[in-house]
Amino acid sequence: MPKDHGIGASPKRREDVRFLTGNGNYTDDINVHGQAYVHFLRSDVAHGKINGINTEVAAAMPGVVRIFTGADFEGVGGLPCGWQVTDRFGEPMQEPAHPVLAQGKVRHVGDPIAAVIAESLEEARDAAEAIELDIEELPAVVDMKAALEEGSTKVHDDLTSNLCYDWGFVEENKDAVAQAFSEAAHVTTLELTNQRLVANPMEPRVAIGDYSRATDEHTLYTTSQNPHVIRLLMGAFVLGIPEHKLRVVAPDVGGGFGTKIFHYAEEAFCTFAAKAVNRPVKWTASRSEAFMSDAHGRDHVTTIELALDADNNFTALRTETHANMGAYLSTFAPSVPTWLHGTLMAGNYKTPLIYVNVKAVFTNTVPVDAYRGAGRPEATFQLERVIDKAARELGVDPIALRRQNFITEFPYATPVAVEYDTGDYNGTMDKLEEIADLSGFAARRAESEARGKMRGLGVNCYIEACGIAPSNLVGQLGARAGLYDAATVRVNATGSISVMVGAHSHGQGHETSFPQVVADMLGIDEGMVDIVHGDSSKIPFGMGTYGSRSIAVCGSAMVRATEKIIAKAKKIAAHLMEASDADIELKDGQFTVAGTDKSVAWGDVTLAAYVPHNYPLEDIEPGLEETAFYDPANFTYPAGAYACEVEVDPDTGKVTIERFAAADDFGNIINPMIVDGQVHGGIGQGIGQALLESCVYDENGQLLSASYMDYAMPRADDVPFYAVDHSSQTPCTHNPLGVKGCGEAGAIGSPPAVINAVVDALQSGGHDVTHIDMPASPSRVWAAMNK
Repeated sequence: MPKDHGIGASPKRREDVRFLTGNGNYTDDINVHGQAYVHFLRSDVAHGKINGINTEVAAAMPGVVRIFTGADFEGVGGLPCGWQVTDRFGEPMQEPAHPVLAQGKVRHVGDPIAAVIAESLEEARDAAEAIELDIEELPAVVDMKAALEEGSTKVHDDLTSNLCYDWGFVEENKDAVAQAFSEAAHVTTLELTNQRLVANPMEPRVAIGDYSRATDEHTLYTTSQNPHVIRLLMGAFVLGIPEHKLRVVAPDVGGGFGTKIFHYAEEAFCTFAAKAVNRPVKWTASRSEAFMSDAHGRDHVTTIELALDADNNFTALRTETHANMGAYLSTFAPSVPTWLHGTLMAGNYKTPLIYVNVKAVFTNTVPVDAYRGAGRPEATFQLERVIDKAARELGVDPIALRRQNFITEFPYATPVAVEYDTGDYNGTMDKLEEIADLSGFAARRAESEARGKMRGLGVNCYIEACGIAPSNLVGQLGARAGLYDAATVRVNATGSISVMVGAHSHGQGHETSFPQVVADMLGIDEGMVDIVHGDSSKIPFGMGTYGSRSIAVCGSAMVRATEKIIAKAKKIAAHLMEASDADIELKDGQFTVAGTDKSVAWGDVTLAAYVPHNYPLEDIEPGLEETAFYDPANFTYPAGAYACEVEVDPDTGKVTIERFAAADDFGNIINPMIVDGQVHGGIGQGIGQALLESCVYDENGQLLSASYMDYAMPRADDVPFYAVDHSSQTPCTHNPLGVKGCGEAGAIGSPPAVINAVVDALQSGGHDVTHIDMPASPSRVWAAMNK
């Protein structure tokens, strides 16, 4: 029977009560007494020289408090990049300045030029329209390959070129890989695109800056996935505010998907301006602003080659990718196409030789950074598409080809410098074949054909790396921050518990699943455990939530802190029962002396911790509160196998997803219901990329898909009901919970499954189509059929 409490149970999400009843506390719900409003004047050209900014008329308009331009930020630090990549020649990447407000030039449509603070938002907008700009428009560079041509317009005049870095991995493998290709019995080559995406969380970004002149303290309320990282980056590197004078609060956040990880100019501006005008200032992004100021995702163009021997064993893999950085380096942008992408190119397969080359390029577009999956979806799409194409060229079953090349022995050291500690890829494929009813596909295809539709089946596997670690290793790879996390467990006198965590919940269900872990360890009711997060003044220094790290990293910190609580509580219980603490056992909220009927309840021990009448203080200090920091020894490696069935209308090219199945290995599961929800959401986003979404610029750098009129988000009728299973569990071997990440898997595994299915459908209908780029829109599919 299913568990009804603790680890492995599925209690309803406690946070949903306030969300569903309209009682969430989002940043835009916060209003500080006396606040003024901010409106940013943004560039409407992709590239231009600022010859002059005249604010005289605007400054005299009703309600205007002050207008800021780039000149007000001379001497103020620019936005820092949190990861430095060293290229294949041993040189550091080119790292241009990223001012809070444009200085000298604008470099993408949406680049903030000036900021108006006024008594109302309407007055701020009116004044912004009255600012006179003298901008000399310059040629824009949008296409990555054109940006690298000799004589191309430079995005940053002080750089040698538009090349941020030319990265090779593993560089020592390059010649051996070339040799393997020269000796291969078969080589499959594929050119493909991971198109640019806009994350579009339901809640746009918001920033409120507040300053107390009495205490010289700053507070920033912001829509962020990691408030401590924002405090560190903004305080130390941009504004020079001592950390004890800067509080960052991220309350309820309505979706992030990666785009709210990063430190943005608007946060620094509101913090800076609040002191400058001596009153709180508030900025809320409009949806159109979000399209041209939120970091975008993906945007890779790749050539991938797979070499096989005469027995269809994979012998070598190599890729060449152009990765768009946009106009500036966003916080973690350089790591996405390199260490989060190149290290995953082994996939689930025992390919002995791999070489990955990535050229990161500056263009006159919005900066690109991590988006759900961050590098792993790009790697998986490349790998699983080229394997499918190879299977078709060889005339072999695509599942059989994958099984033949699966890694089967663990731990397994890949040729791209990571070690998978555990996994069972045949097990997840077995489960997929069962839940997807692949044996019934032929009958379903026949039924579709009878209705004049083409039906296709797409299968793929994925592996991802979650909980980036350890800190000493990633530091050597260029990370400018640690990647540990922390938790403080504070037991109150009556036995209730507050757990302060460095992770941030914005849809992950931490307020439900985290108490399950602590309550399970102590044997108490989960309702006695409360989770505190999102306020840097209340929580220990942690690294936030991204990269499916929360339960594996922060959850492990909670376990370590709770273990310290149990150890101390046992000492107190031992004194209360006049026994040795080595003989004390804790089960179901009761401390007992082993082999006796002596016991004392959890609440009695916690009260004694704060009313220490029954034990000597020289042995045990009062109180029951412990903190632990946890730095993982390795990534966790979730893996799975996905199947998608589509129907294609031969008259219109419209693709309809008829069935979708996902078999995942997430290690031990804390809350199966929450895991199901995370997978469902990820698959929905992956389907969005595969069929609908695309961020498009024209040759002049104008954003053509800058609203929901032009950017197609997936809707309920675009996705089917999913068959989801995560019973194939191989627990992680190096964290105390045995857990792996689950939040990004659906977005990683679903795009290649969908495109593989579309190609299969077209080929079943007699069309000579070997690949179709995302999104597989009706017009693109129709064109492929009628080429």
